[in-house]
Amino acid sequence: MTGGQRRVLVVEDELTIAESVAARLRAEGFVVDLAHDGPAAVAKALEIEPDLVVLDVMLPGFDGLEVCRRIQAQRPVPVLMLTARGDETDLLVGLAVGADDYLTKPFSIRELAARVHVLLRRVERVSAASRIVLGDLRIDLTERRVHRGPAEAHLTPTEYELLVFLAERPRAVQARERLLNEVCGWHAGASSRTVDSHVKALRRKLGADLIRTVHGVGYALEVPR
Repeated sequence: MTGGQRRVLVVEDELTIAESVAARLRAEGFVVDLAHDGPAAVAKALEIEPDLVVLDVMLPGFDGLEVCRRIQAQRPVPVLMLTARGDETDLLVGLAVGADDYLTKPFSIRELAARVHVLLRRVERVSAASRIVLGDLRIDLTERRVHRGPAEAHLTPTEYELLVFLAERPRAVQARERLLNEVCGWHAGASSRTVDSHVKALRRKLGADLIRTVHGVGYALEVPR
C-alpha cells in the first residue's frame, strides 16, 4: 500500500484494455501496477503484495487460472477474473482456484471499478466480535484465520466471508440468492453456481460434514463436534 492508497494489480495482455482499466482505477484513487503475461503477473504480485488483482484468463506464458493458483498460494488476495463471454468452464474453474468475482468481456469500465470497490469493502469489513467458536471450528475475526481442530485452513477472501456469514447463523438455511447478495455483492443475474463452487471449496478445506445442502434452497452450517 502506498500512502494509505489501495494497490491494484491489473493483469491483461491486451494493452488497450489494460491501459483503460488502469486509467479508470487511478482516477478512483488506486495505485495501479500492470503485468501482461502469466510469469510477470506472479512475480509482480510477490513483489508488491497488491490489495486486489484484476486478472484476465487468457494470457501468454501461462493462463490466468494458473496465475490465480500461484498468487493465492503466496497470500490470500481478492481476485476479479475477466473471462470470455459465455465461457462457464473458465468461470467455474476460476472460482475453484480462488477468484472472488468475475466479469465477462466486453465489460463496462465503470462496472469493473464498482466491483473493485465492493470486493475491497468486503475484505475490510470488521466484525464487532473477535471470534466465532462452533465445536472444533474456530474463526478468528481479528486475524481472519480459520481452524478446524488443530489444522489451519487457508481460505480465499470470498470463502472466508461466506464461512463467517454461515457461522454467524448456525443451522439456519440461507438461500443461494441471499448468499450472492449479502456475501458477494454481485450483480443481478449472477449464477448461483458461483456459490456452489465456493461451498465445494469450503468442504474440501474444512470437511464435507460442515455445510449441509438444502436442495432447491441453499445451505446451512452444521455445528461441528
